Amino acid sequence: MSFKCASVISVFRSMFSPFFLIYYQLIDFFQKMDAHEGVADAAIRLVQELKHNPNIIPPYDATLMRQCIDTLNRLYDQNARSLMDPTGDPTISPEQITTQREQRTAAIIYIWRCTTAYIHERACRIRSLRWRFGGILPISIRNNLSEAEIEFFNSYSSALADFQSSLGESGVNLMANTEPPKHLFVQVFSESPLKFRIDENNLTRSFFPILIASTLSN
Repeated sequence: MSFKCASVISVFRSMFSPFFLIYYQLIDFFQKMDAHEGVADAAIRLVQELKHNPNIIPPYDATLMRQCIDTLNRLYDQNARSLMDPTGDPTISPEQITTQREQRTAAIIYIWRCTTAYIHERACRIRSLRWRFGGILPISIRNNLSEAEIEFFNSYSSALADFQSSLGESGVNLMANTEPPKHLFVQVFSESPLKFRIDENNLTRSFFPILIASTLSN
């Protein structure tokens, strides 16, 4: 019975030899690089920190970011050495060296995507803080930001202020009306055909063309 089982296994291995080769090489790769699994987990934890705290900005995790950056540099250096000296280890075949290089490249891309998503999501939340709190952040929130993030917030605030001051003669305060109007139409009084008098106290100027078009179409 054991002989038959061994024969069946040998047949399957011959049929799927490329798959088994890559599979065992992956196992060997992760066993030799104990730090790789930990750094992959660190990159995932960066994203999970923001996912588990959707309504706040948690403290910037410089430790996990440094681990990811160090591992990216290490994997890149290993790939560079394998390209410059492909026969450095005579016990490994060229196919295995190529497979390990591709695995390291995949790990680099994966960790890079996690760290980029972490930085981008924090930047989006920082921009939303400008519309919520204005140009001055509370101390409790400011302490959770890195120096680069504080600089980004200040630059975004300055750009927004310059844009508001460039609109019209006296500028426009975009923070004044952040909620949509309760009513889409306003009352108008007809003085003569196709001439209208607008009550400025109850009319938002941006709705005036909509009002005129709606009235003329009737």
